[in-house]
Amino acid sequence: MLSLFPSLLAFQEVSPFLLRLTLGIIFIFWAYEKLKGKNTKQNSNNNDKNTINNIFSGILEVIIGILFIVGLFIQFASLIAIIVFLLRIIVKIKEKSFMTDGVNYYFILLIISLSLLVTGPGLFAFDLPL
Repeated sequence: MLSLFPSLLAFQEVSPFLLRLTLGIIFIFWAYEKLKGKNTKQNSNNNDKNTINNIFSGILEVIIGILFIVGLFIQFASLIAIIVFLLRIIVKIKEKSFMTDGVNYYFILLIISLSLLVTGPGLFAFDLPL
């Protein structure tokens, strides 16, 4: 197949690297918001349960974000990210806010996670194809 700019094909490992960094930064930002308590609902009945859920999901998101940034266990991190994004999309569907800006954002991140699952980590990663 002919390419318009064949010399750019030498940099094909850069795109998974950039996608991986983007997902890592997003996960760490979400974890920062949850662990700092900016994203909590101030309901007095379920405040303890929400705090425990936010701490658990915040720690999970920090771990996944670090794995994405470092480039370690990318396929595992991508599978966990896919589950997280599917759960967020399901919650949006239950809230009857399907196909809004937030859901479109989660779909894009889901597709990025799927592509990293298939293509691998790209440049500057500790994962090596076996």
